[in-house]
Amino acid sequence: MTQTVHYDVSRFQELDIYLFKQGNHFQLYDKLGSHLMTREGQAGTYFAVWAPNAEYVSVFGTMNHWDPEAHPLQDRGDHSGIWEGFIPGVEQGALYKYHIRSSQAGYRVDKTDPFAKHVHSPMEMESVVWDLEYEWEDREWMQKRGLKDWSAQPMSVYEVHPGSWQRVPEEGGRFLNYRELAHGLGDYVRDSGFTHVELMPVMEHPFYGSWGYQCLGYFAPTSRYGSPQDFMYLVDHLHRMGIGVILDWVPSHFPGNESGLVYFDGTHLFEHQDPRQGFHPEWTSYIFNFGRNEIRSFLISSGLFWLEKYHADGLRVDAVASMLYLDYGREGDNWIPNKYGGRENLEAIEFIRSLNQAVHEAHPDVQTIAEESTSWPAVTQPVYAGGLGFSMKWNMGWMHDTLEYMSEAPVHRKYHHNILTFSLWYAHTERFLLPLSHDEVVYGKGSLLQKMPGDEWQKRANLRLLMGYMFTYPGKKLLFMGAEFGQPQEWYHEQSLDWHLLDNGNHRGLYRWLKEMNLLYRHEPALYEADFSTDGFQWIDFSDQDQSVISYLRKGSSSSDIFAVALNYTPVPRSNYRLGMPAPGKWKEVLNSDGVEYGGSGQGNLGGVRTSPVPMHGFYQSVVVTLPPLGCVIFKSEGNGP
Repeated sequence: MTQTVHYDVSRFQELDIYLFKQGNHFQLYDKLGSHLMTREGQAGTYFAVWAPNAEYVSVFGTMNHWDPEAHPLQDRGDHSGIWEGFIPGVEQGALYKYHIRSSQAGYRVDKTDPFAKHVHSPMEMESVVWDLEYEWEDREWMQKRGLKDWSAQPMSVYEVHPGSWQRVPEEGGRFLNYRELAHGLGDYVRDSGFTHVELMPVMEHPFYGSWGYQCLGYFAPTSRYGSPQDFMYLVDHLHRMGIGVILDWVPSHFPGNESGLVYFDGTHLFEHQDPRQGFHPEWTSYIFNFGRNEIRSFLISSGLFWLEKYHADGLRVDAVASMLYLDYGREGDNWIPNKYGGRENLEAIEFIRSLNQAVHEAHPDVQTIAEESTSWPAVTQPVYAGGLGFSMKWNMGWMHDTLEYMSEAPVHRKYHHNILTFSLWYAHTERFLLPLSHDEVVYGKGSLLQKMPGDEWQKRANLRLLMGYMFTYPGKKLLFMGAEFGQPQEWYHEQSLDWHLLDNGNHRGLYRWLKEMNLLYRHEPALYEADFSTDGFQWIDFSDQDQSVISYLRKGSSSSDIFAVALNYTPVPRSNYRLGMPAPGKWKEVLNSDGVEYGGSGQGNLGGVRTSPVPMHGFYQSVVVTLPPLGCVIFKSEGNGP
């Protein structure tokens, strides 16, 4: 039996409809979806959903015993396609879905609210009426966030999958909830020296095994780990500990669950109709129709939502390459060229630029980061200069080349020397973040430790060497969880990291090296402030392939702020190795990956070396050093003359 629904209540004004249809409404989360409110002294919930090709839409759920006939919504009648209504008595926590009957061939379906702020069950995807009130305590963090130029600050990111970072073995291996994660993860990240946490997608996703990359809840953190306020607490707590929070966000595609976005109102509303544009064969998912104005409003509203409501400090945008190219992941002629006959997705490019403009205008103190694996130009150039407008781009070329080189047996590395040095040719063409990410430690690829050649000692030495290289190379840093202490097994989302390994001296030594690298990186401007400028890097020697050694300088804004880094990629110690130096005097050995405290053999330079007036590598003075086996040594100029 039909119950009371009031149709004279709306959160929409004419300007909202205009902006929505123009693709320029970026706060749709305040309009569409469910909203607790009071009408004429009567408490209840306002519902609004976009379904332009429906002939009947109702709300059904716990408020009406899941009767799809009880609470019909009303079409606004202004050709917006929005159905709305106010239902008295519907309180916080009520579960609901939309029942939609399409004007197309009698199609009917039950759908999750695309703007649901909370989902009861990730599998069933029941929407929940929910208020996002929360008393934030991170004011100091938010006020200070934009006071400094972020590009000239240290950025060391710890990439985390919330469901497998740590579990509770005493309780059947259950997940940590958001609040437990806040304290355990916060303490660990602070003690490890990272500046940021990057969370793999927390947006609600039906299939846990997708790691969040098959998302349906574009406005709801997954309920696997708690409520929206619990997730707010996680971000709030990390901020109060001085830790930034970056969220993975997936605007490129979505899964085909019937209750989700696909074929929403009996038509291809969110996705392209033609499968050559609307279906992703590699991921068996659906591609957003970036050319539709309302979809651009939906997606940009989602991105801004996580910055506004959850205080996120950045968005790492997943699978950008799949959006840029119409033939991405497609074979033969199974794609449709753009209007000029090219493979570039012009509508997606426009969407990406609009997204970055909207984010940086609303929040100039946050970063957008592109996971983009091709040579697309100007990814991090501003939109006004013809670029895509991202703050940073993952340096996938550096990652793949470095891991390919490191996997070679040391005896063969001299034949692959150019792989190691090639990335400097393009290192400053974009603002890069160096990722050693989750993608490299799954599906039989092995953990970072197991990628390293040699016996167990050599594997650990190689991993320390890799970390030393990453932390002294131009670009911000990202390390996936577990690598910091040498997790031997590749990552598996159904189990916790092997935390017991930190009781082992060898793994504890690896972890200590990571902490020391983070500490040095964060406290020495020469290692971060000119990451995106050629002024901050200079080769000493990149051509010693016969001994598999490279050496370079990192320089700060002060002429005396100089570090020299030398890396020996063989297990053969190099005694009496001469390095040219740009400044005379003493050079202190500030870190050495071969230190016994890190699990090394203890070979080094007794705390430092002093230059002599022997020209080398284009410099007027040089030092003679010991390069330990599979070792990274870092020297800092202390001056004091010859």
